[in-house]
Amino acid sequence: MTLSQRQWLDRYGQRYVIEVARSGRATTIPAQAPLDLRTVFGRDRELVVEIGGGHGETLTAAALDQPDRNYLGFEVFEAGLAATVGKLAEAGLDNVRLIAGDGVDGLRHLLTAASCQEIWVFFPDPWHKTRHHKRRLVSPGFADLVASRLKPGGYLRLATDWPDYADWMTTVLDSHPALRRQADGRFPTRPITKYEARGLAQGRVITDLTYQRVSP
Repeated sequence: MTLSQRQWLDRYGQRYVIEVARSGRATTIPAQAPLDLRTVFGRDRELVVEIGGGHGETLTAAALDQPDRNYLGFEVFEAGLAATVGKLAEAGLDNVRLIAGDGVDGLRHLLTAASCQEIWVFFPDPWHKTRHHKRRLVSPGFADLVASRLKPGGYLRLATDWPDYADWMTTVLDSHPALRRQADGRFPTRPITKYEARGLAQGRVITDLTYQRVSP
């Protein structure tokens, strides 16, 4: 982390970062009591969850644009978490909370069935080598988990700058009985992040995907 990131985390971490029980690796979240969202946010609102939020550009922009929603971000890298805290504090936001940990663990153990209005997965690691494809976040098991946590009518939103991962995502998600693919394209509040800008500069094509939770 940079000095400024450390200062942001030290000063505002308690305001934004939720402490949860852990086991094994620092990012592993074991089975435990689900979050009391009313207590965490101090209000009842629609919940949007982002897995792997990077440096917080998307969460910050969305929370500013739609202050009536609650946002929960999972991030495993401390520098990204600290940068997000800095952006949230500078913007004076109070409708975002963060967890330093694995987003799949978080969905499974910290959130209950049908608790999320939207779940976001933007630019996950593509794990290019064939032997590493089993490590990809988007999988049949992940699709099952997401479908169970979304409210009926809720949305799973994804983006990638790797065509083979986009094909992988659609192959996995199109076949899920509880997820129905919607019109492709970036949704209005998703900004171009620094990571995405680098990809565009290198000539990569960005694929945005949206799936709606339906009854199977």
